Amino acid sequence: MDNSGQPHTESGNTEVTGGAVPTVHAVGSLPQFPERDGIFIANLLGLFFDNEKQTRMLIDEVGELDSYGGRLVPIVDLLFPGKGENLLVLESEPDAALCRYFTETAGLTLPEISILPHREYLGLASVSSRSGGNASPHFEETLRKHTAAWIDGYVTDNIIERLAGSAGKRQVSTQAGSRNGNNKWRLHEHLVSQGLPTPATVLAHSVAEVKPALAEIARRGFAAGVVKAPVGASGIGLIKVPSLADCDRLADSVPNHFFHDGPCLVQGWLGPGQFGITMLRSPSVQIFVTDEAVVLYDITEQILSQASIHEGNESPPPYLFDRPEWRAELLRQAGVAAQWLREQGYRGTASADFLLAEKQDGGFDVYVCEVNARVTGATYPSLLACHFMPEGAWLLRNLRFSEPLAGAEMLDILASSGDLFVPGRSEAGVLPVNFNKGPDGRVHKGQFLCIAHSTAGSHTLLKLAELDLPCLPDRD
Repeated sequence: MDNSGQPHTESGNTEVTGGAVPTVHAVGSLPQFPERDGIFIANLLGLFFDNEKQTRMLIDEVGELDSYGGRLVPIVDLLFPGKGENLLVLESEPDAALCRYFTETAGLTLPEISILPHREYLGLASVSSRSGGNASPHFEETLRKHTAAWIDGYVTDNIIERLAGSAGKRQVSTQAGSRNGNNKWRLHEHLVSQGLPTPATVLAHSVAEVKPALAEIARRGFAAGVVKAPVGASGIGLIKVPSLADCDRLADSVPNHFFHDGPCLVQGWLGPGQFGITMLRSPSVQIFVTDEAVVLYDITEQILSQASIHEGNESPPPYLFDRPEWRAELLRQAGVAAQWLREQGYRGTASADFLLAEKQDGGFDVYVCEVNARVTGATYPSLLACHFMPEGAWLLRNLRFSEPLAGAEMLDILASSGDLFVPGRSEAGVLPVNFNKGPDGRVHKGQFLCIAHSTAGSHTLLKLAELDLPCLPDRD
């Protein structure tokens, strides 16, 4: 709902293009997920498949990465609404107090949870079900005996593909669909083939080609540029070049692992004051892909740092209510991207991230920046907000603490201050989605979802939570 109280739900609109399946516009409501049970392996450290150096960059940037899979705890039973016999495989134990909050206070059902550290997950790549060593045979036996018929993960890699075969499970997505669906270079080629606008782009197939590619971008009138690895996430795999007039050092510093999955995209960096642009926005459309349809179920605004690292999301973007033509173009291009994902063999939740450039002459340009073929940083807040308050607004931020606390202490503070979201008792509130723990077992950081009836209300909730909790001044 916007600040005037108008609901943003527009469920039921569909369109079909050529031989594609229907594109369903259901903004503000939960997709109709297939009624099936599933095993979800939270292989977040497999996000870049076998690109180990890029994975290390992600770990160094985010911190406490093995506990990020806990974001899935409250949403797996929403994603797999079958008989309630789902299994979530995490890299570390979720917070017990937070799990009690989900069931006893929020009224959610939770999947069965199994723990498999990432090092043991990697060991499953070559371990057969009949071989010995580690916990692999026991884990695979657990999968075989589990009643769920489907298996999925953040990404479908060769390990999940092998586990599906050995356990007799069906894959939600194919490995090729998962890998190709996260590839910015392949997406770029498709966007060009469909006649969609793209930022000025030059492909670089090696480090040696980066500098001349940046020179070409400068020749086209750009003052800054960016080098994008074909597969990246949360700012990892992206290097901004602030000044193309002095880019030698940055061009030579692009690591070789950026080219692991194909050529890099060297693009002009758009900003206010260039090419008649007065304002840039970063909307993202949330997508669900099935065999029968692609569903567009939420539009969010990405909150990005100066380095373009993802810090949070909010929905709905208030500026879209005054410009229905912007909204229509975002959904049109998101439909093209979603249909492409389906053609790759990808199935499941995804997002299409955009740049929306407002022009001095009153016009606008919309560019697809990337498609994330996985559960994304906006998937879990969007699903939870649509579940609890489909007519409302939400804001998701990461908060890091100056004084690490136990999960129960964190919840007690929110409850005693009246900030905690309690369905049926509070019209708005803060829903802690996940706690990230340090080596001391205490919460160092968390993801907090502020649900309210308006955008202003969700922002007020965040400010209250920051006052009540021992938060560091800079949001994470």
